[in-house]
Parts: sequence; structure tokens; C-alpha cells
Amino acid sequence: MSLPPLTWFRAFDAAARHLSFTLAAEELGFTQSAISQHVRSLEDRLGTQLFVRRHRALMLTDAGRLLVPDVAAAMGRLTQATERFQPTLTKPKLTIATSASVAQWIIAPRLASFHKRYPDSALQIVTTVWPDDFSATNADIEIRFGSKDVVGQGAELLTPSRLHVVASPSLAERLGDPVDWSALQSMPLIQPIGLSTGWADVARRAPGGQPPLEASILVDTHGLAVDLAVSGAGVALTHTLISQTALCENRLHCVPLDPCTAEEGYYLARKATSFPREQDAFVAWFHDSLALLQAA
Repeated sequence: MSLPPLTWFRAFDAAARHLSFTLAAEELGFTQSAISQHVRSLEDRLGTQLFVRRHRALMLTDAGRLLVPDVAAAMGRLTQATERFQPTLTKPKLTIATSASVAQWIIAPRLASFHKRYPDSALQIVTTVWPDDFSATNADIEIRFGSKDVVGQGAELLTPSRLHVVASPSLAERLGDPVDWSALQSMPLIQPIGLSTGWADVARRAPGGQPPLEASILVDTHGLAVDLAVSGAGVALTHTLISQTALCENRLHCVPLDPCTAEEGYYLARKATSFPREQDAFVAWFHDSLALLQAA
């Protein structure tokens, strides 16, 4: 037996749910007589009566009740399948490509405040580490770490590019104030790779002509450097922007050594052709969040 037309099943499904040809016709946009004819055609094809037709009443037969679950399930699956290809009428989704460090230490702890301010917003946040990762995202907004000539034209420097030395409260206490240089030399020194400034610069800026320092743990993000410092794995040289949250939460302490200026920094860039209002909303919230963080 060949498969009956889908229209017959649609008519049967609607009539079975409403127990009314009239209401089924209103739902599907057919005439009442068309619904009745489609159901009659299905009954003829299957060789069995599906409804008992009474004056102003419609009842399913045993055969009709047996058919209902399978037809309803099939119609549901067809609806789900076609909805995937329908143009979305939902709010535009803003894609943010950001360094993993910014996502973890800046955006994630404060994202609830963004949705409180913009409850109808929709975001997609994609974390990146290397420059090639950004080119693959096609993001509306990018927050990336690098030097000015790498991040591209139009990128906005978020904060002054400064690095400072941080440690867990217990390690910071052992280092003391002024810093016990021999204690510092005995501890693992953590540093993100790809920096033009490093531990050697920290030693050069220290008073008293201190011996040089060299990183013993290299990591690929400032966020990971902060994570390791929080865990007590060592003393980290990292960007002030990324470590500020942990400092405010007393999970890290600043080691009393002068900060270093770095050529690299965190930059924000916008895609000129996409979702300007949504971009404005996110950028305004992000700047407000940074201002509150730096004032803490």
C-alpha cells in the first residue's frame, strides 16, 4: 500500500484533537467539507471507519483511537524538523569573541547584571586564545589581547597596559614588605607567554640592584596565571585587569613591587555592519563593569 497523502493525515489529526470537522477546518484553513472529504479518503484507503459521525458530534472509533498516537507523534516530528529551517523571528543574538581570561574573570562574574539591565538580550560568548581563533568566529564584538599593530585598526584599548606581581595571601605574607628577594627567588614564578615585559623587568625596576629573575612556569593566558596564583602554585606576573577580581575578593594580594608597563593590552573591536543597538548595549555595560571593578 502506498502512503496516503499528508493532507489526509493532517485533517485526521486535527479532527481527532478537536472532535469537530468545523474546528479542524478553522485550524488548518480548509473548509469543513474539505476536512470531511480528506478524512473519508483516508478511511477508504485504510479500509476502516475512523470516526462515528452523529448530529453535531464526532467520536473516534476503536480504529481511530488506535491511529491517533502514531499520527500525532509523526506530525510532531515533522513540525520540529521544519522549524529548524524557518527564518527566526527571535531577538538578534550578539556574538562576543573574547579572550578566555576576560570571559572567566571579567564577564562571567558580572553577566547577571547585564541580563538584569537588558533582559531581552541574547548573547553567544566564544572564548579564544590565539589570533587565528578570532578569524574563525565572525564575531560582532572582539575583546582580544595583543599589541596595537596586531589587534587591528579601530580597536579600543580598554585599560592602561600594566603588569603587576600577585600572590595568594599566604605567599604574599611570606614575601613580606619590603619583599624578601631570596624568598621570591625560591618560589615558582608564573608568567603568560607572548609578553614583551617579564620577570627580568621586575628585577631591573626593584630597588637595591636585585639579581635577575626568570619565569619558571609559562602559561598561555593571564587568566590561567591568576588561577595558579590563587591556588598558591607560585607568584604571578599578570595584567592588572585580569587579576583585579581576585584581588577584590581577597583571593590574591599585590606583592609590593612596582608595576611594569607592557606593549600588549586588552582591546575591544566592533564589527561595523552588525546589530549596532545590541553592540552599544553590551559595550556600555562592559565599560561600566570595568569602571566599577577598577574603583573597587
